[in-house]
Amino acid sequence: MGGLVPPSTRLSDIAQQAGVSEATVSRVLNGKAGVSTATRQVVLAALDTLGYERPARLQSRSAGLIGLITPELSNPIFPAFAQVIEQVLTRDGYTPVLCTQSPGGSTEDELTGTLVDRGVNGIIYVSGLHADSTADMDRYVKLAGRGVPFVMINGYTEQVSAPFVSTDDRSAMRLAVQHLVELGHSRIGLAVGPRRYVPVVRKIEGFVQHMRTALPLSAEEAEGFVQHSLFTVEGGQAAANALIDKGCTAIICGSDLMAFGAIRAARHRGLSVPRDISVVGFDDSPLIVFADPPLTTLRQPVEAMGQAAVNALLEEVTGNPAPHAEYVFMPELVVRGSTAAARD
Repeated sequence: MGGLVPPSTRLSDIAQQAGVSEATVSRVLNGKAGVSTATRQVVLAALDTLGYERPARLQSRSAGLIGLITPELSNPIFPAFAQVIEQVLTRDGYTPVLCTQSPGGSTEDELTGTLVDRGVNGIIYVSGLHADSTADMDRYVKLAGRGVPFVMINGYTEQVSAPFVSTDDRSAMRLAVQHLVELGHSRIGLAVGPRRYVPVVRKIEGFVQHMRTALPLSAEEAEGFVQHSLFTVEGGQAAANALIDKGCTAIICGSDLMAFGAIRAARHRGLSVPRDISVVGFDDSPLIVFADPPLTTLRQPVEAMGQAAVNALLEEVTGNPAPHAEYVFMPELVVRGSTAAARD
């Protein structure tokens, strides 16, 4: 697909894509002065989008390699984080190296070892072992001892000295519970992944707290509406079936994939979403455009979090360490068509 930019016949295509004049495109391609950095980036992005190879003079040298380790990419929130982080790194002159874990494939430790052997300047972990309360955190202490800076996304632990970037899971549950209570629901379930994960524990804490304040429930009663499963469509379906059996008329899910499973569970039982069962997702991942009905969900601020993670890492890389603390980002409740008033 890629090829050298043809003569003037294609300048108009690039200019149209970038929203600038052909003269501006020509100045950028020929390395002439008089073009702002922002405009130059827009033209180069248009060049990339149209599948043209950049002229050699426009191919900048990398400031270094940055590793990015994510779980499997079947959950669309992880590609969303990867795309944002890679864009920010590239804009700052670094070359991102994406490493993906998958069942039966390379482990996080193996990927980390490979990246360190390749001389990466730093590593960003998205929902890695740091989020698993049962995992040995010595692996990160040893990594720090080797002088490799790193930043963690989603899953804080006091055992590791590094910058952490997280979504406020407790506040997310407050937003979801409030929304459903205002719609008249009183039997609200929470479908989440295994309890060993830090974000899951925080979601449960927020859910129980706000169920107690919004409804006349004890902590034990609220805990009874928590169902653990896997962060998959099938996991959401299994958890939702159990919650529907408990009489729940609304289900908050730990991911959009689980929410899809909850909708499937309701339909398999002849129930309608949202008339009979209201469903709330978590992430606002790219998949939600395919939901039917459109999914009410809790949006993770992926762009802001990805930008913050890169900023914190590059401060470490350049010798100006960011505070080794947790940077917490507020989620947003996006109300669409999968939630409605409880039936009398």
